[in-house]
Amino acid sequence: MALKDILVHVDRTEVCSERVRVSAQLAARHDAHLTGLYAIPSPYIPTIEDYAQLPADYIEEQISSAKNEAAEAEAGFRQAAEAVGVAFEWRCEQGHPGEIVRTHARYCDLLVLGQHDPDASFNSGDLPDGVLLTVGRPVLIIPYAGHVESLGERVMVGWDSGTSATRAVHDALPLISDANHVDIIAVNPQGSGDHGEIPCADISLHLARHGITAEAQSIAVTDIGIADILLSRAADKGIDLFVMGAYGHSRWRELVLGGVTAHMLEHMTMPVLMAH
Repeated sequence: MALKDILVHVDRTEVCSERVRVSAQLAARHDAHLTGLYAIPSPYIPTIEDYAQLPADYIEEQISSAKNEAAEAEAGFRQAAEAVGVAFEWRCEQGHPGEIVRTHARYCDLLVLGQHDPDASFNSGDLPDGVLLTVGRPVLIIPYAGHVESLGERVMVGWDSGTSATRAVHDALPLISDANHVDIIAVNPQGSGDHGEIPCADISLHLARHGITAEAQSIAVTDIGIADILLSRAADKGIDLFVMGAYGHSRWRELVLGGVTAHMLEHMTMPVLMAH
């Protein structure tokens, strides 16, 4: 099983080059077609009172600057794709990043996004969290900090037996089929979901039939959040890909109550594949 169509969102952040590099290497590994997608923001138009005090060519300068930034992003993308010899294309549209990404992602096997960078100098809209709920495709999120040495060699699956987690595991099969080690972990499985008589046993058997040997465990914790324990265990085992379902509850409920998805999106330290 292999990926054949990978879409990566490219932006003007300094850390985007790492996301593009990982996407290009992943495309090379699967002999996949790689598409770089860039959203040019619409010009900012201030209130009439403020606009009257601005230079006459204010809008033209914004448009020119945005085009230059897009050209620089395209050059970086092309360089990364050509370095590994994959088939690729570049797409560039003006508009809201989330809406543009959603439209193009309908026609890919995997969407690659970046973790929200709190130091970014521009508004990335609802990327990546909002897109997770509506794109209908697996989303691989690359951390904004650090260097991704490997992807899919040591994998951990956060299993809650829910629909989103089920979809995430299936979507991750092309990425984890050759993993050196796969962990499946269920946190506080008793009293939640349909884990069966032995938590993680059924999903482990399913993966085994795909030729993937997994080490399963279930743990009960009360003194630490679920996302924190998942991140801690992943760090201890040197995990380079975490697989999980996104937003088991409504997005707003999770954000307000501090759900697992929202916490992982903010604190992730390794690439995370999510599906909803």
